[in-house]
Amino acid sequence: MSTVAGTAPRSTRTMSSTPSGPVQPRFTFAKVAIVVGGVLLAIVWLVPLIWAIDTSLKPEAETTRIPITWWPTDSTTDAYRSVLDQGSILRWFLNSTIVAVLVTALTLIVSVLAAYGFSRTTFPGRRVLFGLLIAGILVPPQVLIVPLFQEMTALGLVDTYWGVVLPQVVAPVMVFVLKKFFDGVSRDYEDAARVDGASRWRIVWSVMVPMSRPIMVAVGIFTFIGAWNNFLWPFIVTTDPSMMTIPVGLANVQGSYGLRYAQIMASAVLGGLPLLVVYALFQRHVIRGVGDAGIKG
Repeated sequence: MSTVAGTAPRSTRTMSSTPSGPVQPRFTFAKVAIVVGGVLLAIVWLVPLIWAIDTSLKPEAETTRIPITWWPTDSTTDAYRSVLDQGSILRWFLNSTIVAVLVTALTLIVSVLAAYGFSRTTFPGRRVLFGLLIAGILVPPQVLIVPLFQEMTALGLVDTYWGVVLPQVVAPVMVFVLKKFFDGVSRDYEDAARVDGASRWRIVWSVMVPMSRPIMVAVGIFTFIGAWNNFLWPFIVTTDPSMMTIPVGLANVQGSYGLRYAQIMASAVLGGLPLLVVYALFQRHVIRGVGDAGIKG
């Protein structure tokens, strides 16, 4: 009896340790191809950034030396000090921050209201207006430069923050994305809020907006990045150097510095640093928002 009792657990352990199905290979061609492709894309994206940082840390004489060297023989931050000593780049940072924040906030407000109207209300001409919205996505912004500049001149908004901000507020793409997301939200939440006596405004700001937080964060980040990087319109509507944004100011720096590549790269690194910080902080929200937009839409 003891022998049988002693051997039973061993057989049980042996049977439980036996795999129930075929062992999946740890590495497959598809997995390796994805990893290799991701590494290659990361290298393609990182090389220009590394080159810009590397050049900004070189002495000016070394930036034009032949043959070209990747790593500076004597690293220095003189280029950054020279750029900051100019004083203008700090003003451009402030201008870009004010413009980007205003554009993002106003775009979110306008886009949410327009998207909710197209998604949840019925009114005469709704299909025509939505068709015009889709057509607006196909219109290049450059086509509107002349009439927008004439409008800003007539309103006296040239060389003002509002002159830079207002033409960037209307974003048909963002309205379309939010509208498709709202279409996927169950109407039961609105019905429950309406039973509790909530008005349509209260439903928008207390029900739809909190439920749409991931996609709104994604839309806000993309809008912020677009407003920060926008060059053409701020270049057209601003003539006062104190009103220039970072992209316009960097073009000025490049023209005035000539062949001072270290200072040009230092300005570019400083100008792009806020975007890297914003994306690094909200990367998870961007990915989630884009994924939700694809699923809900």
